[in-house]
Amino acid sequence: MKESVHHPTKIFILVVGLWLAGCSTPQVDQEITTEPALPAKPNILWLVTEDLGHWLPMFGDSTIQTPNLSRLAAEGVVYPNLFSPSGVCAPSRAAIATGMYPSGIGANHMRTTSYTEVTGLPPYEALPPPEVRMMSEILRMNGYYCTNNSKKDYQFQDPVTAWDESSNFAHWRNRAEGQPFFSIFNFTTTHESGLFEPYGFRHNEMRHYHAGDTTFKSEKWGTRMTEEETPVHVSKDLDFPIPPYLPDTELVRRDLWKTYNNIAEMDRQLGAVLDQLEEDGLLENTIIFFYGDHGGPLPRQKRLIYDSGLRSPMIIRFPNGIRAGTLDDQLVSFIDFAPTVFSLAGIAPPDHLNGQAFLGAYQSTPRQYIHAAADRFDGFTDAIRAVRDQEFKYIRNYRPEQAYYLPVVYRERIPTMQELLRLRDQGELDEFQAQWFRETKDEEELFHCASDPHELHNLAEDPAYADKLDELRNEMDRWIRVIGDQPNLPEAALLSQLWSGAEQQPATADPEISMVDGMMTMTSNTSGASIGYKIIDENGMEPDSWSVYTEPVKVPGSAQLLVQAHRIGYLPSQVIELAATEISE
Repeated sequence: MKESVHHPTKIFILVVGLWLAGCSTPQVDQEITTEPALPAKPNILWLVTEDLGHWLPMFGDSTIQTPNLSRLAAEGVVYPNLFSPSGVCAPSRAAIATGMYPSGIGANHMRTTSYTEVTGLPPYEALPPPEVRMMSEILRMNGYYCTNNSKKDYQFQDPVTAWDESSNFAHWRNRAEGQPFFSIFNFTTTHESGLFEPYGFRHNEMRHYHAGDTTFKSEKWGTRMTEEETPVHVSKDLDFPIPPYLPDTELVRRDLWKTYNNIAEMDRQLGAVLDQLEEDGLLENTIIFFYGDHGGPLPRQKRLIYDSGLRSPMIIRFPNGIRAGTLDDQLVSFIDFAPTVFSLAGIAPPDHLNGQAFLGAYQSTPRQYIHAAADRFDGFTDAIRAVRDQEFKYIRNYRPEQAYYLPVVYRERIPTMQELLRLRDQGELDEFQAQWFRETKDEEELFHCASDPHELHNLAEDPAYADKLDELRNEMDRWIRVIGDQPNLPEAALLSQLWSGAEQQPATADPEISMVDGMMTMTSNTSGASIGYKIIDENGMEPDSWSVYTEPVKVPGSAQLLVQAHRIGYLPSQVIELAATEISE
């Protein structure tokens, strides 16, 4: 069910206040009423980085230069108000892949397949309604060649129908001639682990991205570089901006240097992919999205529901200079990505999607609110919900008796986190740095984000803001009701609901195959199951990817047929292997 929009707002395109030296001044657009003409089925390229807040020149942070992203911004549209529905990757990626809010489909706990010794539960998967398919599968059904390179982390196993390619070598270059593509490249360099393992660059990224090599393999594929091997792009002597909730110490500054150095390397890798697009003559036939998978990597950023954990940079470049050098300040949620990509591809967004298109033929009225949730992170559970408009953020804490800070083991490997804990134990944190370590939380929080961007001053009990508090309370209640969220529901109860009280994960029924008038028909008794198939020819040649079954298929009598059915959240069916001659009319 789509979110309703109560009060339509206008999109305003503002002049960028801090624009990279050498870039042209952004144009000032008026209210957008229609989208410029685009190809009927444009290529769509997603360049996705991890754990990144507004640490870039075109978003107001001029600490370092990012020439490739700055070029992308000068030729595209900067979106400063993109928000993830969670401050961590797996729930956010579930939202992107399905167009559904994580807390409405059982994808809200990070991660559903891990920390079973803490939860006492078996590994499980998110289980959306039967009509939900992965966004990429719907694009494939409409003629797109879809690739993912290479992170998934959807909180569920993707069906074989999801991608033409999903691997460290997936690339648009392997598609059929003239076929439109939807390709994702995930850059891991800026991930939180880059602050402690040791600097974040992996051996594979240095050749794979920069050379555009789709076949390169290395024994060092997943290993990180040592300090001596790691290129230094950023001076360690820069005056790095330190948010008020972190202490100004040598250790914190060293982590900030690592963060910016990783961003600079990510920009270099991203530029290599853009070069490949241009070399292939595809730049002006492709809509390019750049965004991060949630907010920043540092303590009190990642996993939190403040803007520091939810707000991500986004740039979209359209072909042929359309809207080049502009800034669009409308609110955008990750939940809007699926309907927007469909809209740009000329596909009517399915009615069940929670989000709305902000571009293309099916563009909706700009949203008034974004929403987010925080539940279990690794071995520690909380229950927090948030709603934000252009100026204010409302947070509801369902466990006010519990501290905000959770001792997540993975995060405590970050030197800055260790520094915070050391100074906390010595009583040396100031008022703002100590807030995160309060023993209890306020039941409600209200922040004026425009004047308090770090969300340090709670206005919930200020009578001057009573009307705004009531408005956002009501909006949160509406959102929770619409998506079927159950805040603070024990995870065991959630799993029981997902599995309808069964003790094991449900399995997709094996596909049934029949011949009708010489055409193969494939069905599954599991509602909502996708069906994938491969036709192996008489010479034993097997296709690299599974086709999505949408209508009866002609199979040569000498061929072999492989078929599998899979509903998201269920176990996949068996792979049925049949010779065409074995299938009866």
